[in-house]
Amino acid sequence: MGKELDSHESSHFRSMVGCLQYLTFTRPDIAYGVNLVCQFMHSPTHDHLIAAKRILRYVKGTIDHGIYLRRGDTLCNSISHSIHMDAFCDADWAGDPNDRKSTTSFVILIDGILVSWCSKKQSSVSRSSTEDEYRSMVNTTSEIKWLALLLQDLHIELKDVPTLHCDNI
Repeated sequence: MGKELDSHESSHFRSMVGCLQYLTFTRPDIAYGVNLVCQFMHSPTHDHLIAAKRILRYVKGTIDHGIYLRRGDTLCNSISHSIHMDAFCDADWAGDPNDRKSTTSFVILIDGILVSWCSKKQSSVSRSSTEDEYRSMVNTTSEIKWLALLLQDLHIELKDVPTLHCDNI
């Protein structure tokens, strides 16, 4: 939709969106919006440029937000004690109006430290919100299992079974 950008504006748009992609490493809250505008890199319009600028305005207004990456003292001393893993997942049922696919997302914390996160479009269309949430939980459980095996290889013991929190009505 909208008028296509000329070659100079298209180049500016691609550069802006490329910079936003790098920012998503520490700002997962913009990952969905950046992913959405990235889908129109080949033929961006003025509407897409406006959406990218809107993301930049959001970032400017929330410059003090983000993930604080620090050395986790609990993991450094975890050989002497066990740790706990929590995971949170959610999905939006048929959230993309173009193909009706859902977006699933999760975050995984080890002793309160964020170690893994993801936000991506599901590979197929869900027939119900229950199926949608189930797919989200399956993806999150897969990541939990991989992290648990990694910790086991590092001789770090989990305190108990990881907790998976899901927002399902």
